[in-house]
Order: sequence, then structure tokens, then C-alpha cells
Amino acid sequence: MSGAERFTLADLENIVAERAASDDPKSYTASLKRKGQPVAAKKLGEEAVETVIAAIEGDPARLTSEAADLLYHLLVVLEIGRVPLADVMAELRRRTAQTGLEEKAARNPG
Repeated sequence: MSGAERFTLADLENIVAERAASDDPKSYTASLKRKGQPVAAKKLGEEAVETVIAAIEGDPARLTSEAADLLYHLLVVLEIGRVPLADVMAELRRRTAQTGLEEKAARNPG
């Protein structure tokens, strides 16, 4: 893949931030931000359910599409909540320094 074809979640985060800050009435991202976190979070939940359904149905094309929607809406929710993707990635990095069972036990003592 060439550099021109490379697209990362950080790229998408930057696009979401730029569009969320715009006053463009045609921007879906700006519209979600104006409506607030409860609306954006509800949309994220809807996309999560649609992703689960696509996975269960075993349709790779639909799963790809729904996963893209899910990631986009997650980044919108993070933007509204002022949580940088870098913070999420740092948390994932911290968690992967141990096994999944160790990490889960550390979050849920007892």
C-alpha cells in the first residue's frame, strides 16, 4: 500500500474533529455534535447492534460497512467527550502488556 492509499484511525479522528468544529449545515458530524453526546452515543449503540447483526449473519461486505460506521461514530463520541484517540490507544497498549485474563481481573477485583 502506498503512502497516498494509507488511511488510519488518526486520519479519521482529524477529519471528525475538523467537521465537528465546522458550522456547515450539511455536515453530519457537526449535526451530531450540535445534538450532543446523548444523541451521538445512541447512534453509536445503534451502529454497534448493526455490526453485531452483520457478524452473526456472516455477510463480510455488510460487516465491513457496519464496522466502518461503528468506528466513525465511536470517534464522534470520543470527540464530543474530549477523549483523544491517543488516550484510547495508550489504554489498549497498557492492557496488552498483560494477558487478557490478567487485565480483566485487574479491572474487576474479586
